[in-house]
Formats: sequence, structure tokens, C-alpha cells
Amino acid sequence: MIWKIAPSKSRLFIMKDERHFPVVSGFNLNRQELEFPRDFGAELNLVIVPFQQWHQNTVNTWVPFVQDVEDEFSNFIYYELPTIYEMPVLSRTFLNEGMRAGIPDETSRQRTITLYLDKPKFKSALGIPSEEDIYLFLVDRDGEILWQGTGAYTPEKAKELFEFIQNYRSSEDI
Repeated sequence: MIWKIAPSKSRLFIMKDERHFPVVSGFNLNRQELEFPRDFGAELNLVIVPFQQWHQNTVNTWVPFVQDVEDEFSNFIYYELPTIYEMPVLSRTFLNEGMRAGIPDETSRQRTITLYLDKPKFKSALGIPSEEDIYLFLVDRDGEILWQGTGAYTPEKAKELFEFIQNYRSSEDI
């Protein structure tokens, strides 16, 4: 029954200024539809946005670090939002099911939400100049972008992100 596994076309709404994550929808690899920022699971949400299949290697440089951050801070969660151009339903299904088959980890399936949308509009809303690298956005529950980065993990970028999260948590505890 293809209609039960076929991801529908993503929705994209730009509601606020450039410091906000646009409203987007997509299906995770468990075939559940999610809409962000509504469905963010924590107060602080790291959104990793790759555009090319080969970007997965760059995304993977961040995964051990962000998993450690999740273990340390209960108000933090990360997501991968592979962003692809709009395509027909059979193509979306083929791509999603291929990714699903290649990712056996349940947490990764839950947190990988593919966006099939108007990429120029999405990139413009986030100030993304090109698709040559991955982009990271730390977003609060309301969609406000609190921190952003680009590219592979480095100790310097990780320290900057960690200190931001730590300081955010401290300010919330006061």
C-alpha cells in the first residue's frame, strides 16, 4: 500500500524575520509527519541541514558530540533535516525508503526528517548562501534561531555551541 508510506510534499511557511526558523513539514524515516517548530522536542533544538548525499559524512562528524550534549543537557535534542527539491511522490517514496533501509538506528530514523520543498525560498529564509556545506541552527521551541554554524565539527565550533547551551541553561535556572 504505497499511499501509507509515501511522504507528502513538505510545507514551507515563512512567518517571521530572519532570526526565526521557518515553519516546515516533512516525514521522518519512521513515516511520521512532523512540523517544525511546533514539534521540536526540547527547549533547545539543534537542526542540522544537509543538501547533498555526500554531506552525510560531514553530518556524522557532529553526531558523537551532539549525542554527548544530549546526555548532559535534558533541554537539548538534535535533528537532521536533509533538504531536497520538490519531486513526484514515487521519487519521494523511493528516496525515503532507501534512506530508511540504510539507517537501522531507531533514534536516527526518528530524528531524520526529509524536506521536499522550494529550496531557494527555504535557503533565503535562513540566510543560507549555498548548498556546498551543511548548516547548523540552534533553535528554541518557538523557532527563534539562537546560534548557527556551518561545516564539519571542529573543537572550536563545538566549544562555542556547548558554552552557548551551558549559558542558556544557567540563565534559565535563575
